[in-house]
Amino acid sequence: MADKGKSSRIRATGRRRRPLGKGRRTARVAAWSAAGVVLVGGCGLGYAYYTLNGNIDSVDINAALNGDDRPQNVDNGSMDILVLGSDSRAGANGDYGKDEGAARSDTAMIVHLYEGHKKASVVSVPRDTIVQRPDCTAADGSTAPGQTHAMFNTAFEAGGPACAVKTVEQMSGIRMDHYIEVDFTGFKKLIDDLGGVEVTTTKPIKDGKSHLDLAAGTHTLDGEQSLGLVRTRKSVGDGSDLGRIQLQQAFMKAFIEQAGSVGVFSNPKKLWDLADTATKTITPDSELDTVKELADFAGGLRGLGADDVRMVTLPVQYDPSDPNRVVPLEKQSRQVWDALRKDRPIPASATKDAATGQADGVLK
Repeated sequence: MADKGKSSRIRATGRRRRPLGKGRRTARVAAWSAAGVVLVGGCGLGYAYYTLNGNIDSVDINAALNGDDRPQNVDNGSMDILVLGSDSRAGANGDYGKDEGAARSDTAMIVHLYEGHKKASVVSVPRDTIVQRPDCTAADGSTAPGQTHAMFNTAFEAGGPACAVKTVEQMSGIRMDHYIEVDFTGFKKLIDDLGGVEVTTTKPIKDGKSHLDLAAGTHTLDGEQSLGLVRTRKSVGDGSDLGRIQLQQAFMKAFIEQAGSVGVFSNPKKLWDLADTATKTITPDSELDTVKELADFAGGLRGLGADDVRMVTLPVQYDPSDPNRVVPLEKQSRQVWDALRKDRPIPASATKDAATGQADGVLK
């Protein structure tokens, strides 16, 4: 947890470190996708290191925020990672919507690894959450003014990854140790490399915008279908982003179970495919931008099973002035952040009376 020496290693510009890469990144399963590099990191093959290291791009979160008023870095053995995705439609991602020249964070999860890294809590932040966005410095060096009544996902648009981190730290009071993104198309390939993910739907899901059409029953989803599932919104629950988050959380559980059941860590070919795809797909912070650093990080997640991960949504209610937006429930949200800051389980009372999106149970 200690950040000694961090700022001396990372680049304050936030620009890519290496010329190889895929453009803007977006995340769904980034905290676990890095698991594919664990054994490769210990194999001692120079070619593997050269190839995989060359795949990795990174962003300079700590250096970009150096000198800012950040929460204290409490060294209690826990770790907090902001897993963020952008809804950029540039390049290959144009299949999923019009490229409007800017990206917003489509998915945001704070992953808290408890001391010992045997259990985790994941807090999903709805992208439509109204927050106070702080002043940020954009990637081009210009100032992005803060806003008192901003949607959460505009932080990434206004000031990139560092602004998203700064916004999360301000709202939670918790210092982020790491940051990871994953690309839309990379997400699909990760699922295909894994051999698909098995899910069971309790009712049909048909969503024109995400191009998903599933009957009720058990399915092994390929990458394209998986991406459609985690993007589905209007056809589940009340059609809000909260319902989509419930699908994402259920899918994440299924993904973790699948990764543990197909011999990822004992099948060299599958391991290499996942490692190659993951290192091309994820954009980590600059302290996770080598195979060794990713392997050490992913090794700490290796013992996590689906039953060891509790997933919750930030307690919110629909905004009385705009039902398409949500606002945090102050008391319950404080319970969530206080629990994580103290490395304790999130109490059940923290999610009581919160809006849910009514999609619970669509996947089992």
